[in-house]
Order: sequence, then structure tokens, then C-alpha cells
Amino acid sequence: MLWSGAATAEALPESFADLAERVSPAVVNITASQSPDPEQQRGFRSPFPEGSPLEEFFRQFEDHFGQIIPGPERQQMTPPNRPRQGVGSGFIIDAEGYVVTNNHVIDQADDIRVRLSDGRDLAAELVGTDPQTDVALLKIEADEELPAVEWGDSDGVRVGDWVVAVGNPFGLGGSVTAGIVSARGRDIHAGPYDDFIQTDAAINRGNSGGPMFNIDGEVIGINTAIFSPSGGSVGIGFAIPSNLARDIVEQLRDGGEVERGWLGVQIQEVTPELAEGLGLEEAQGALVASVQPGSPAENAGVRAGDVILSFDGQEVRQMRDLPRLVAGVKPGSEVDMEVWRNQELQSLEVTIDRQTAEALASFERRQTEQQEPEEAEQPSERLGARLSQLGDQEREQFGLDEDQSGVVIAALDPNGKAAAQGLRVGDVIEEIDGQAVAAPAEVEELLAAAEEDGRSAVVLLLRRGGEAMFVGLRLAA
Repeated sequence: MLWSGAATAEALPESFADLAERVSPAVVNITASQSPDPEQQRGFRSPFPEGSPLEEFFRQFEDHFGQIIPGPERQQMTPPNRPRQGVGSGFIIDAEGYVVTNNHVIDQADDIRVRLSDGRDLAAELVGTDPQTDVALLKIEADEELPAVEWGDSDGVRVGDWVVAVGNPFGLGGSVTAGIVSARGRDIHAGPYDDFIQTDAAINRGNSGGPMFNIDGEVIGINTAIFSPSGGSVGIGFAIPSNLARDIVEQLRDGGEVERGWLGVQIQEVTPELAEGLGLEEAQGALVASVQPGSPAENAGVRAGDVILSFDGQEVRQMRDLPRLVAGVKPGSEVDMEVWRNQELQSLEVTIDRQTAEALASFERRQTEQQEPEEAEQPSERLGARLSQLGDQEREQFGLDEDQSGVVIAALDPNGKAAAQGLRVGDVIEEIDGQAVAAPAEVEELLAAAEEDGRSAVVLLLRRGGEAMFVGLRLAA
């Protein structure tokens, strides 16, 4: 299909001036200060004379390579005798003076100041924060109604849509930049619920917490991070989607904290090899590596080895989809799940509990029944490895728990099948295709049986570094 030049020209906005004029009064500059810690007075010292331009530059400079999220890194470089100070952005969401920003902008601050577009400087009260999504809510008081902006629908944003970022880069005050949506659903490993909008609109230090607008002047994201080798914008910025942030903000406003759902599973990605071994047509879903005793998942009958394909009516395409979906469910709600088990689709109903720090901290590793070793160490030609039963010597050598069961990989042929597919010395094979193993001979028997059945791959349940994980092992050369 050929696109006409006239149609393309009509799609381009002539100017963002009207939009900027309308929304800028609701965008604020934020200054967060923290008193110096007397316990760290002997910490950092600038190599330049105090008060010199170079010393001031060094004090403010952030040298980040890769993902940049302004916050504690900048504060740690401040000389210990000075108050630590950071700058950021925010936006007013109603006339009463509620201001949204990033948590890292105000984290650990003793004093938070908000400067409005008309120059007024107001003290801000911290209403609540959510470090897991990097969202914070402030409250300011004014003698009159304040200008505010409205939330937009981030789910409706498409790659290629125009966006406008307004904020306080490098403390310069209200600045407007424009660009497009470069990508959706970015995971930059900033937290468990990453789902960032990527943009090429210029975002720099100080823009954090500021709004990203669509061309209708609605907030569709909170500018949060950039990727840069230099510390400045290179056209790769990230914003928290408004549909995620809006719910967080409402909970902070109502109760000062965020309440999330909790399932109680440890999950891992479904690789193509695992999908093949599990009989899935494609690599999708979240593979359950272990289930916490007494958790909603255990009560619902979820098992290690299940692949969760849908949750509460929404498809789980990738592993990281599940934590976000679970967190968004109100505790006490009953939801349906679809899991892949024994090469069949099964439906389960689970009552979601409330996520608490205690629940997360008490997540116990799944334990298997202790079995007495029956055979000595022996080689596995199929794996290209030397396998060993678990005795006291092996548990001590590989740092394994006393109640650990399975077969440990004692040595690997670097050219063998196991090494080529990511297995490591010290890995403990607990199960093969759901069947527990306690001796090297049992591993060989199950692998041989799978080959005889014409299987091209098997699924191993391993214990590595104390954590359970599934690995898809291809049997064909």
C-alpha cells in the first residue's frame, strides 16, 4: 500500500503550543532535601576545592551507564557536610492540591518543596509512596483552586503515537519536549511490575515524576527513567503507564498505602525447550517452580510444574504478566485460572490473599522427601555429565541442605549435552517429567525411556543455589 504525502502531512500536528499552554500550569517542580547523616561524616570527599565550579559540578554529576533512575545514587555523591538535595517533577491531579511524582524523587527526604508554574513555592506533605512501582503522592495547600490535569487511557496508546513530556530537567524549570511512543510493555528490571512506555521525547535528570501527555492533553504516563551511556538523553526514555499509576495513586490517596493480591508461587519463564518438553504449542505462560505452603495457590491445588496460561480471564503471555495481574486483584476475590498440567488444560479457582511483607519474607523453599542414596557416582553419556548420589560429603561439597534429595551433577563434559544447554556443576536434579529421582541410575532410566517413547525433550526440576527451577532438556543431538 502506498501512503500519500498529503495524508501524512495532515497527520502531523502543526504545533504543540496550545497543548503546552493548557497543561503546563499543572506541572510542578519538586525539590527534596535530606539532612546530612552524622554517622557518615567521614564518607565522600570531592577531589576539588570546596566552593569551586569543578567541585560543584562534581557534587551534582551522576555517572550512570545503562538504565538511569535519579535518586539515591545522586545523593550518595553529595559531600556529607551538606544537606542532600534532589530535583524532580510532578503534576497536580485535582484542584485540592494532590501532586503525583516518582518515589525516588522524594525518597528519604526531610523537606519537600513544590514550585508552581506561577512561581509560588509551597511546602508539600507526603501522603504515601509505593516503591515497587516508583509512585508517590504529595499534598500541597493553596489559598485558591489549583490547575489540574486529567488521566488518560494508557492501554489505548499505540506505538508511533505523538507524546509530549513536560518537566524540570536539570532544575531549569518547565520544559516541553515532544516525540513518539517507541515501544510498549518494556521491562527494564526496575521492579516486579515493569510495564513501561518507551519514548524518544527528550527526558533528562529532573524530568522524573513529570507527566507524559497524549495529543489530547491527558496524562498517559509518568516519566521515570532513561537509558543512556552518558547521563543525558539519547532518545530512550521510559514512563509508568497511567492505567497502572492511577490505581496506585487512588489507593495512596484513600489509605496512604497500596494493597496488592498475593498468590504464593515462585515462577519462571517458559523457554522453547521447556515448552517442547511440556507439550505446549508455543513458549508462553508462567511456569510454577514452587508453591508456598499454606498459600492461596496451594489451597487452590496449584502444583510445581503447572504452567499458568490465564488469570482472572486475562491471558498470561509472559512470565512477568502474572505478578502484575495478581497484584491488581483485590484480596479476598475469587478468580479463575487456567493451567497446563500433564499436557492438558485445567481450570482452577483461587481465593487471592493480601500481599504482606511477612508473607513475602516467609516464602519457604519447596522441600522434597528425603531419600537414602542407593548407588554411587556414575557417568551419564546422554547428559555428558558425572552424576552423584547425595551423601554427607556431597551435601557439604556443594553446600546443600541436609534434607535435600535428588541427584547432583558432580562434573560436566564441556562439549556434552548438559553443558551446552545450561546445566551446571552443583545442580541437583530432583525430578524428570514430574518423577522424583534419588539415584544416578534413575536419571538414566528416565532419559532412556523418554528416548524410546520418541520424546524430543524432557523437563528437569533442578535445585540451583537453593532455588527451584525447571529446565527443558533437548534429547536430540
